[in-house]
Amino acid sequence: MKSQEHAHIITAILVLAIVSGFSFVFKSDLQNLLLALVFSIVIIALSVLAKKITAYLLDADVEHELWEMKNFGFSKDFQLKKPIPAGIIFPLVITIFSLGSAKFLPLLTYETRALKHRAAKRFGFYSFTEMTDWHNAVIGASGIIIVLILSIITYLSPLSYLEYFSKIAVYYAFWNLLPISKLDGAQIFFGSRILWSVLAAITLAITFLALTII
Repeated sequence: MKSQEHAHIITAILVLAIVSGFSFVFKSDLQNLLLALVFSIVIIALSVLAKKITAYLLDADVEHELWEMKNFGFSKDFQLKKPIPAGIIFPLVITIFSLGSAKFLPLLTYETRALKHRAAKRFGFYSFTEMTDWHNAVIGASGIIIVLILSIITYLSPLSYLEYFSKIAVYYAFWNLLPISKLDGAQIFFGSRILWSVLAAITLAITFLALTII
């Protein structure tokens, strides 16, 4: 990983820890605050690793960065001079104003690029060196799927305190599936609408269960 990518991932972990652990601050619950940090590391690490492993299997590389927004309208003319770090500002502002009750968690985006040996290894020299939209969608989907699996495992765990963090994992998957900007959901949606629809249906179902049953 490049040092800049490291910095973006660490920042995303800290933002996720603040959002997921904000309500514990008022209770002076240091144990759950520490758990929020640990679980944030696990969520981000699994999501990043899943995408990197999937990209490697497709002879590609993937680099993560904090979600940024430059457009503020539907027209390309409506652009800010400098992108804003939406992956930091929106989650923290919403958390503070809702006193921790709202969990808005789109934090990271990713860029996929084919490795130099991809063309020679798979298709012959100078052929299909770029990743297809489908490949890019599969890479993004792997990150969502691993987080959903984590949510299910923590919910089924006999440790009752993990139920709350099971919800956090679901919320992370839900918000990152939004087909907007450069979020995972947008890259999956434009790569394969069928794949996005299946993931969205599964994530919505688990999110509904998290809100009503868990």
